[in-house]
Amino acid sequence: MKDVYGVNTEVALHPPVDALHGDLTTNVCMQVGKQINKAPQEVAAVLTKVLQSMEDIERVEVAGPGFVNITLTIAARLKLLLRVQVACEPMARRKEDPVIVEYSQPNIAKPLGVHHILSTVIGQSVANLHEHLGYNVIRINHLGDWGTQFGKLAVAMEKWGAGKETSAYTLDEMLDLYVRFHEEAEKDSTLEDAGREAFKKLEQGDPALRAFWADVVKVTMWAIEKLYDRLHVGFDHVHGESFYEDKMLPIIEEGRKNGIFTEGREGALIVEFGEETGLPPAIVMKGDGATIYLTRDLATVRYRVDTFHPQSIIYVVDVAQQLYFQQLFATVRKLGWNLPELSHVVIGRMSFSDKSMSTRKGNIIQLEKALDEAVSRADKLIGEKESDVAGAERKDLAEMVGVGAFVYGVVSQNRKQNMIFTWDKALTFEGNSGPYIQYTHARARSVLRKADLKHLNLEGLTVSDLETRELLLMRRMIEFPAILEAARAEAMPHRLANYLYSLCQDFNSFYNALPILNAQEPARALRLALTGLSADILKCGAELLTLRVPDRM
Repeated sequence: MKDVYGVNTEVALHPPVDALHGDLTTNVCMQVGKQINKAPQEVAAVLTKVLQSMEDIERVEVAGPGFVNITLTIAARLKLLLRVQVACEPMARRKEDPVIVEYSQPNIAKPLGVHHILSTVIGQSVANLHEHLGYNVIRINHLGDWGTQFGKLAVAMEKWGAGKETSAYTLDEMLDLYVRFHEEAEKDSTLEDAGREAFKKLEQGDPALRAFWADVVKVTMWAIEKLYDRLHVGFDHVHGESFYEDKMLPIIEEGRKNGIFTEGREGALIVEFGEETGLPPAIVMKGDGATIYLTRDLATVRYRVDTFHPQSIIYVVDVAQQLYFQQLFATVRKLGWNLPELSHVVIGRMSFSDKSMSTRKGNIIQLEKALDEAVSRADKLIGEKESDVAGAERKDLAEMVGVGAFVYGVVSQNRKQNMIFTWDKALTFEGNSGPYIQYTHARARSVLRKADLKHLNLEGLTVSDLETRELLLMRRMIEFPAILEAARAEAMPHRLANYLYSLCQDFNSFYNALPILNAQEPARALRLALTGLSADILKCGAELLTLRVPDRM
């Protein structure tokens, strides 16, 4: 556009809303028309002439108020499919500063609740997308393993425990004791003081309380790691808040010395941000000298910057913590540190069967029980399909489908919005669901097995004409690399999930409308190649979202 009108405008190309209108579209003519005071159609006519002279373009059409729709040649589409094939494999890791992704963040001494699946699988998906696209990723699980809850649990165990070693308790038994503490504390206010005093002794290094705390951490992690394995979630570093115990005092002194931290009510140390920020003051340390979340998170940022030298730190955390992270980020900036990009990937709340999920009241829906329920329902669903899968393979398939359905019910929704999970929507082989993605992948692999096609070869295809369903499937597949990048850049895994659903719809339409194995050459070779690439995209995309896809169902 610069050569014609002297306007330096980037021509952004996107897939059209209706794939029948072409491979690519742009509205740049409307933008340029406004700048130079010309009708968009006039600008479009000029752009059309330029585009029509290009080798890979078959046809250019002007539509509506100035959209330009571009149809590529078949040869150009085949070249783009080669890029799609490459996009299914992880990019080589670039030699650059890492991206830290922090997610899951469970509290020690409590079982994972169903709501924990949000940060856990969304965070893992965000990390996976970065790593797949060549970023140097460090996955961190920041455990809530410090705080007055340990003092409360210690008091509860001493008063109402079974008199056994701490390591012999189950996580459910610990939760029951924690809940009882709060029930009793409503009748006896001195219990809260006793809990605070016990934690103060723990902070001061009391040997018995330290041993008690270490056993509680061990019991909790043993139970949690089993669930992480089922969810295909993993971390490079697991650091509890306690890890930063000896790293807080230098930051407190730095803030005091520089006038960033000042004394507030009852001797507490606070940081103020100014009226222009709209942020209320935040407590950095309590009046009795006890540390809190912000104290430990300041030490966390300092440690990560000094140790890993990241280009960015991404926190995948509940929307309820939005103000807190604004205060945390504002505090470290006031301290004047040389910081990476800091971002809070906000996730909404999840409702499930109209039940409250309050740990304090003890009626939490445990994630393990929810996953077991999903697997049980999946096994029943597989049975209804009259699958020939049996025995251990049937058990593995039920686990894959059940857990996948639950996970997909999370990652397929916009993370910024509150989510309502329903079994009927999640566990179905129809519609936008995990089982539908898995079934479509198995269907494609079945075709490839019957063809005895073990290696996908897109090169050397000779195609002179395309059926509509072939064309639409190719156009959908060509979007894959851009979808991966958009899902990564926006930290929006649902962009990828919804793309996979659309791909399944296009593949199944193609599968139902056209013969594949019985087609004549060269159509047969093309259709097998499209089938193989569809399966590869589904496998790649699903695994980035932490799902696994079976080769047969």
